[in-house]
Amino acid sequence: MSAQAKAAHAAANDSSGVTVLLGLADRAFREHHLVAPIGSNVYEFYLSVLPLDPGNKLAMARLHEAFMPACDEVEREIGEGHLDEAQRELRLLRDYDANHDQDKNNYKLALLGSYLDAQRTLLIRKHEAEALQIRGRLTAAAAGEN
Repeated sequence: MSAQAKAAHAAANDSSGVTVLLGLADRAFREHHLVAPIGSNVYEFYLSVLPLDPGNKLAMARLHEAFMPACDEVEREIGEGHLDEAQRELRLLRDYDANHDQDKNNYKLALLGSYLDAQRTLLIRKHEAEALQIRGRLTAAAAGEN
Protein backbone atom coordinates (compact mmCIF):
# COMPACT_ATOMS: atom_id res chain seq x y z
CA MET A 1 0.00 0.00 0.00
CA SER A 2 1.43 3.41 -0.98
CA ALA A 3 1.99 6.16 1.57
CA GLN A 4 -0.92 8.14 0.12
CA ALA A 5 -3.20 5.11 0.32
CA LYS A 6 -2.14 4.53 3.93
CA ALA A 7 -2.86 8.18 4.76
CA ALA A 8 -6.27 8.00 3.09
CA HIS A 9 -7.09 4.77 4.94
CA ALA A 10 -5.95 6.27 8.24
CA ALA A 11 -7.99 9.42 7.63
CA ALA A 12 -11.09 7.34 7.02
CA ASN A 13 -10.59 5.61 10.38
CA ASP A 14 -9.64 8.76 12.32
CA SER A 15 -12.33 11.43 12.36
CA SER A 16 -10.19 13.84 14.44
CA GLY A 17 -7.37 13.90 11.89
CA VAL A 18 -4.70 12.94 14.41
CA THR A 19 -3.37 10.14 12.22
CA VAL A 20 -3.10 12.42 9.20
CA LEU A 21 -1.33 15.10 11.26
CA LEU A 22 1.06 12.51 12.68
CA GLY A 23 1.85 11.31 9.17
CA LEU A 24 2.50 14.83 7.95
CA ALA A 25 4.60 15.58 11.02
CA ASP A 26 6.64 12.41 10.55
CA ARG A 27 7.36 13.36 6.94
CA ALA A 28 8.36 16.89 8.00
CA PHE A 29 10.61 15.36 10.67
CA ARG A 30 12.33 13.07 8.16
CA GLU A 31 12.80 16.01 5.78
CA HIS A 32 14.18 18.12 8.64
CA HIS A 33 11.46 20.78 8.31
CA LEU A 34 11.50 21.57 12.00
CA VAL A 35 10.09 25.12 12.10
CA ALA A 36 9.86 26.03 8.41
CA PRO A 37 8.23 26.28 5.94
CA ILE A 38 5.15 27.98 7.33
CA GLY A 39 2.27 25.54 7.74
CA SER A 40 4.31 22.45 6.89
CA ASN A 41 6.77 21.79 9.68
CA VAL A 42 7.28 19.51 12.66
CA TYR A 43 6.25 22.04 15.29
CA GLU A 44 3.05 23.17 13.62
CA PHE A 45 1.92 19.61 12.89
CA TYR A 46 2.71 18.16 16.32
CA LEU A 47 1.36 21.22 18.14
CA SER A 48 -1.86 20.66 16.17
CA VAL A 49 -1.98 17.03 17.34
CA LEU A 50 -1.77 17.84 21.04
CA PRO A 51 -5.11 19.66 21.44
CA LEU A 52 -6.78 16.68 19.74
CA ASP A 53 -4.78 14.05 21.64
CA PRO A 54 -3.09 15.71 24.66
CA GLY A 55 -1.34 12.53 25.79
CA ASN A 56 0.17 11.67 22.42
CA LYS A 57 3.58 10.29 23.34
CA LEU A 58 4.95 10.38 19.80
CA ALA A 59 4.15 14.07 19.39
CA MET A 60 5.67 14.91 22.77
CA ALA A 61 8.81 12.87 22.09
CA ARG A 62 9.35 14.33 18.63
CA LEU A 63 8.82 17.91 19.84
CA HIS A 64 11.34 17.32 22.61
CA GLU A 65 13.80 15.67 20.22
CA ALA A 66 13.53 18.49 17.69
CA PHE A 67 13.81 21.31 20.24
CA MET A 68 17.57 21.97 20.23
CA PRO A 69 18.02 21.52 16.46
CA ALA A 70 15.05 23.87 15.94
CA CYS A 71 16.71 26.41 18.26
CA ASP A 72 19.79 26.16 16.06
CA GLU A 73 17.64 26.91 13.01
CA VAL A 74 16.17 29.99 14.70
CA GLU A 75 19.65 31.18 15.62
CA ARG A 76 20.79 30.71 12.02
CA GLU A 77 17.80 32.72 10.73
CA ILE A 78 18.65 35.55 13.13
CA GLY A 79 22.29 35.49 12.07
CA GLU A 80 21.30 35.67 8.40
CA GLY A 81 19.10 38.68 9.10
CA HIS A 82 15.76 36.96 8.48
CA LEU A 83 14.33 38.53 11.61
CA ASP A 84 10.61 38.22 10.86
CA GLU A 85 10.99 34.53 10.02
CA ALA A 86 13.10 34.00 13.13
CA GLN A 87 10.37 35.69 15.21
CA ARG A 88 7.74 33.34 13.78
CA GLU A 89 9.90 30.29 14.43
CA LEU A 90 10.76 31.44 17.94
CA ARG A 91 7.04 31.86 18.64
CA LEU A 92 6.50 28.18 17.73
CA LEU A 93 9.22 27.09 20.12
CA ARG A 94 7.81 29.29 22.86
CA ASP A 95 4.34 27.80 22.28
CA TYR A 96 5.82 24.36 22.81
CA ASP A 97 7.90 25.38 25.81
CA ALA A 98 5.04 27.26 27.50
CA ASN A 99 2.79 24.22 27.28
CA HIS A 100 5.30 21.54 28.20
CA ASP A 101 8.05 23.11 30.35
CA GLN A 102 10.59 20.42 29.51
CA ASP A 103 13.54 21.92 31.35
CA LYS A 104 13.21 24.86 33.73
CA ASN A 105 16.98 25.40 33.57
CA ASN A 106 17.12 25.75 29.78
CA TYR A 107 17.51 29.41 28.91
CA LYS A 108 17.93 28.86 25.17
CA LEU A 109 14.65 30.58 24.25
CA ALA A 110 15.45 33.59 26.41
CA LEU A 111 18.88 33.84 24.80
CA LEU A 112 17.40 33.57 21.31
CA GLY A 113 14.85 36.25 22.17
CA SER A 114 17.63 38.55 23.38
CA TYR A 115 19.70 37.86 20.27
CA LEU A 116 16.69 38.64 18.07
CA ASP A 117 16.02 41.89 19.96
CA ALA A 118 19.68 42.92 19.65
CA GLN A 119 19.68 42.24 15.91
CA ARG A 120 16.49 44.29 15.50
CA THR A 121 18.12 47.16 17.41
CA LEU A 122 21.19 47.00 15.17
CA LEU A 123 18.98 47.00 12.08
CA ILE A 124 17.07 50.05 13.34
CA ARG A 125 20.34 51.89 13.99
CA LYS A 126 21.58 51.00 10.52
CA HIS A 127 18.37 52.31 8.95
CA GLU A 128 18.57 55.50 11.02
CA ALA A 129 22.16 56.08 9.85
CA GLU A 130 21.13 55.50 6.23
CA ALA A 131 18.25 57.95 6.64
CA LEU A 132 20.65 60.59 8.02
CA GLN A 133 22.95 60.11 5.04
CA ILE A 134 20.07 60.45 2.59
CA ARG A 135 18.78 63.52 4.42
CA GLY A 136 22.27 65.04 4.30
CA ARG A 137 22.58 64.41 0.56
CA LEU A 138 19.14 65.91 -0.08
CA THR A 139 19.98 68.95 2.03
CA ALA A 140 23.29 69.40 0.21
CA ALA A 141 21.59 69.02 -3.17
CA ALA A 142 18.91 71.56 -2.21
CA ALA A 143 21.58 74.00 -1.00
CA GLY A 144 23.45 73.56 -4.28
CA GLU A 145 20.36 74.50 -6.28
CA ASN A 146 20.00 77.83 -4.47
